[in-house]
Amino acid sequence: MSAIRRRKPINESDKTSEASDSKPQKEKEEEQHGDDDGSDKDKKKIPSKIKKKHEKKPPKWSCLDSCCWFIGCICVTWWLLLFLYNAMPASFPQYVTEAITGPLPDPPGVKLKKEGLKAKHPVVFVPGIVTGGLELWEGRKCAEGLFRKRFWGGTFGEVYKRPLCWVEHMSLDNETGLDPCGIRVRPVSGLVAADYFAPGYFVWAVLIANLARIGYEEKTMYMAAYDWRLSFQNTEVRDQTLSRIKSNIELMVATNGGKKAVVIPHSMGVLYFLHFMKWVEAPAPMGGGGGPYWCSKHIKAVVSIGGPFLGVPKAIAGLFSAEAKDIAVVRAIAPGILDNDIFQLQTLQHVMRMSRSWDSTMSMIPRGGDTIWGGLDWSPEEGYSCAKKRETKNETQIAEEAGFESAVSQTRSAKYGKIISFGKDVAEAPSSDIERIDFRDAVKGRSAANTTCRDVWTEYHDMGFGGINAVAEYKTFTAESIVDLLHFVAPKMMARGTAHFSYGIADNLDDPKYKHYKYWSNPLETKLPNAPEMEIFSLYGVGLPTERAYIYKLSPAAECYIPFQIDTSADDEETCLKDGVYSVDGDETVPVLSAGFMCAKGWRGKTRFNPSGIRTYIREYSHSPPANLLEGRGTLSGAHVDIMGNFALIEDVIRIAAGASGEELGGDQVYSNVFNWSEKIDLQL
Repeated sequence: MSAIRRRKPINESDKTSEASDSKPQKEKEEEQHGDDDGSDKDKKKIPSKIKKKHEKKPPKWSCLDSCCWFIGCICVTWWLLLFLYNAMPASFPQYVTEAITGPLPDPPGVKLKKEGLKAKHPVVFVPGIVTGGLELWEGRKCAEGLFRKRFWGGTFGEVYKRPLCWVEHMSLDNETGLDPCGIRVRPVSGLVAADYFAPGYFVWAVLIANLARIGYEEKTMYMAAYDWRLSFQNTEVRDQTLSRIKSNIELMVATNGGKKAVVIPHSMGVLYFLHFMKWVEAPAPMGGGGGPYWCSKHIKAVVSIGGPFLGVPKAIAGLFSAEAKDIAVVRAIAPGILDNDIFQLQTLQHVMRMSRSWDSTMSMIPRGGDTIWGGLDWSPEEGYSCAKKRETKNETQIAEEAGFESAVSQTRSAKYGKIISFGKDVAEAPSSDIERIDFRDAVKGRSAANTTCRDVWTEYHDMGFGGINAVAEYKTFTAESIVDLLHFVAPKMMARGTAHFSYGIADNLDDPKYKHYKYWSNPLETKLPNAPEMEIFSLYGVGLPTERAYIYKLSPAAECYIPFQIDTSADDEETCLKDGVYSVDGDETVPVLSAGFMCAKGWRGKTRFNPSGIRTYIREYSHSPPANLLEGRGTLSGAHVDIMGNFALIEDVIRIAAGASGEELGGDQVYSNVFNWSEKIDLQL
């Protein structure tokens, strides 16, 4: 009997292989040949599902992926550097710096402590615009979870996370200049309000640390923080800030044995404190009711740092076109970024809408008109040369410098009195060659952008081409016509501004109208307090190009656009013109004329602006950049904010706080031509 064989179960793979084996050899060869050739006919025999499964799709390039990788690399690099910085010994940067430059000098506080100086007068700090922190107390739905988080200052995280929400909460009401409905942003309190503007970027921190070295502490130092967006009087209306400053100064004087306070305002804080000195002595309800001798009883000295007493031209560029030298440079380097607005962020429009709601910006419009800032054919700084070496000057050198400037002005120099000019040729031409058409009564017309820009509405959207062309056809604007220009292009903003600030020169300071608070921050329309023992110091940097006048052009027409912009193609090294901006001597923000004129001439001796003869001093600090990157912002800087870390300035401030007078400090310290320029100004004193 034959053996019974079991048959293996046949699975599908075996069937497939058998089927292929059963094919004739010729057919197999043809199939193999077809596979090698990639024949379309044989490819069709492959089932579509199997084909799709085995096909590899080409990777899709995504702009978002590349951006995420780029941002990720930056973040990783930043955190790595931050980790290494925190991991290194605290003395390592100083060790490397000393190895390169030699031993560093002692900080001013250490040096003066060795000399035996001790804390004496209580100190009050008054921060300027933008340097004080602001935090959220009430907000809209988009700001949930941000209660008491910093909206201004610190890391500025919310600017990147939710920019439109941030702009909405930082803006004030266009009608009242106060809080919009449902939003409350308030100043941070204490020394931390303005010690650092952002992590690692000091404002008052270095000065505070050096004062602490001679014995100062929080009970003898007070940061007079306020909401710098508001008009000065509105800080009292909304927050009672002026009353708080008054109470704190009275308390510090009383608890320090009757020693008067030394007040140290910076930047716009100088104007704010001028307003305070009038407010505190004025009768209630408009004033603080402190009586006519309050300042004499409570203030030893006012030590202003970088004070824009007479305003700054930079404020005009910001209000007129939401730009200044920095923005103009960005436009010159990458014109498409801001002009075309390819990301639809409408950055400058949002900046303009927000900043025009801040009444404080109008406190820095230049004051004194053509008498102070010059006219179409003259300016006090005429003959200024951009490339002069800085050195301390005596009276003989000042006289020689005046002769040199006079000779230069006879040849070719900038006409700084023309603060805005449409075209370089207009800026250089004598007034007799300029044909102008008055813009004040021009019909503004209707703007095509009226229906498309409600989310970034500025007052330019109420202007048609007729109004825009009328401004350009006026050709050039001096300090007096600038105020009329702003009334024309931004009537709502200026209606609020002129209710709180004034920009003229008083004919008769005894006129009752000057008792109104709108005049209190203008040193040309008010008197200093009756405090003959008080001293006023003006400390500021020199040796840096500072914005003084601008060349403008019309912007290309587009939706939601700002019709005017600085003409960055305008350059002339001989007249200090670069990227459409004329520069003079100053601290990069405040020109010497604004920072120094009042203490050099307007208040010097007994004048109608200083009837009690308060002594005034000018202390200038010539700018010197840091020797290397490890020095950070340097200890010899004259820049507007960086000067707060200038060792020479800090030493002067500490000596005054410890009891030194202006004479003991050495009197005036001058590097610029402020006295010559002041003498050219014909102001009745």
